[in-house]
Amino acid sequence: MAEALLRKAVGGIPGIKISSAGVGAMPGQSASRETISILEAKKAPLQDFQSRQVDEHLLSSSDLVIAMTKSHAAIVREYFPERADSVSLLCDFIDEDEGLVGADVPDPIGMGIEAYQEVAEVIELALPGIINKLGQ
Repeated sequence: MAEALLRKAVGGIPGIKISSAGVGAMPGQSASRETISILEAKKAPLQDFQSRQVDEHLLSSSDLVIAMTKSHAAIVREYFPERADSVSLLCDFIDEDEGLVGADVPDPIGMGIEAYQEVAEVIELALPGIINKLGQ
């Protein structure tokens, strides 16, 4: 979901490539029904998506790595210490007034469409900060 929402937000800015991977992803899975529904409503399609594990190849071409949870960020930093400085937490890009800095974004799997909508809202709160960081 974050991949599609950020891709839509950057609107094809030259030189910015958006992709996603997980620390515990089962490779080859498609996006959930709820994710697809929310992204279609937001006109942020996630075409031909298949989940994949984060790896050195992906990280070596990344300037910014955004983790959804502190534990995911810690795993990336531990297994890929040379990329540790590029890892940030999604909620750290949200305006401090929202009270979410440092918070984890929960995995909504199995929690119903409302949980997916809440996750989308949190991601959207982070988008301006992420875009600002990408522009630096």
